[in-house]
Amino acid sequence: MKSYVLKLFFLGFSTMAFSQAGHIMQGVGAVNMSMGGASTAQPLDISGALHWNPAAISVFDDKILKFDIGLFFSSPELSSSLPAGMLGPGAPGVSGTTLDDRGVSPMPALAMVWGKEGSKHTFGASAFGISGFGVTFPEEPNNPLSPTFNPLENSNPINYPQNARGFGHIESDYILLQIGLTWAYELTDKLSVGIAPTINYSKLELSPNPTSSPSLTAGYPSTDKTTAIGFGAQFGLFYELESGLKFGASYKMPQTFLKFKFDNTFLDNSTSKNEFQMDYPGILSFGFGYTTKDVDLAIDFRRVHYKETAGFKNTGWTQTASVAGFGWDNISILSAGLQYKGINKLPLRIGYTYSSNPIPEEITFFNIPATAVIKNAYQFGLSYIINDRWKVDGVYHYGDSDGSTEGSILSPDMISPSNPLGAIPGSSVSYKMTTSMIQFGIAYTFNK
Repeated sequence: MKSYVLKLFFLGFSTMAFSQAGHIMQGVGAVNMSMGGASTAQPLDISGALHWNPAAISVFDDKILKFDIGLFFSSPELSSSLPAGMLGPGAPGVSGTTLDDRGVSPMPALAMVWGKEGSKHTFGASAFGISGFGVTFPEEPNNPLSPTFNPLENSNPINYPQNARGFGHIESDYILLQIGLTWAYELTDKLSVGIAPTINYSKLELSPNPTSSPSLTAGYPSTDKTTAIGFGAQFGLFYELESGLKFGASYKMPQTFLKFKFDNTFLDNSTSKNEFQMDYPGILSFGFGYTTKDVDLAIDFRRVHYKETAGFKNTGWTQTASVAGFGWDNISILSAGLQYKGINKLPLRIGYTYSSNPIPEEITFFNIPATAVIKNAYQFGLSYIINDRWKVDGVYHYGDSDGSTEGSILSPDMISPSNPLGAIPGSSVSYKMTTSMIQFGIAYTFNK
């Protein structure tokens, strides 16, 4: 029984490492990222406008094609500890940290806008990687099954093998690609509206899979890669004054997905199936922009509604010891960016993004895999205008979680009226990380 209980408190770990603000990428493309993601009222390029405010593409009077590719690096750290006696009578307490050894993740963005001077209509199309991540935490070598195991040395019990009450090698892989078709219409010379229906493709692989019920003899299973399709839309308003002041607002509806259908394989090669739905949350954005001859200023505020989103609104144990969901709170995101245009053909940009943490302390355990919750992100970018048709962009991003998300390990066998989540006294689990990314883009403007 103790072996089974100890396996339970590693339940939530093997899901995924979300990126940036919750699991929302703060920006799309090199220009938008370099402005901290702020573009709801300051459409400096077509990618940022298409992603955050469909009405804002009305400012583009040409046919423009844009492609960006980013290389995303992350350095998550997972730590855990068990008190003395949890590994057996007289056993000392154990604690340790595991570093992720996953490589680089690509972040692509492709966009096109069809605009025409004098027309009230502007059209756009986009294919953006709006969330893409994964973790690879190796098995702890200093574990109870090793002939050289030394309990007096640091070791991370989460990464013990499953038959040593851990979860061993843990790996996840997730991508979310969003395709949108956008239409903007100028109601007046100052006010535009826009709409963008979206279709989404997601792919997920988990090892182990906490959304599946465990086997008493074979622990938690791993899954093959599985996919799900989702649908949604975004609506926007954009208002621009001759003084250079700009205002914008948009609402990205929740992206509703079909369920992931997992084919699971246990350690003893037995199999099972289960389903899990994970939608993309609704996002309400408000933006302010100001433009002068040499400066563009952008500030965005967003509210992300996780509490109403399938996969995130529920949490806790199910009757069969699988995880019910992440239990995230709604979050606020503040993005700000400044572009300086005083150097001929070489605009420079700086950006900052702040995001609140969606994970309540008491359910840190259920969100062990969400190591990529970034509180502060800093960006520097620039463009080089080759000629009237060609422009290249670049950005460097750095983000950090500003400390650890920390709580207690939970077990359903520890549940009581005074301990409803089953926190294990003396235990702890925490995670933190930093991220970095370099991204390059190229834009081509066709003949008018």
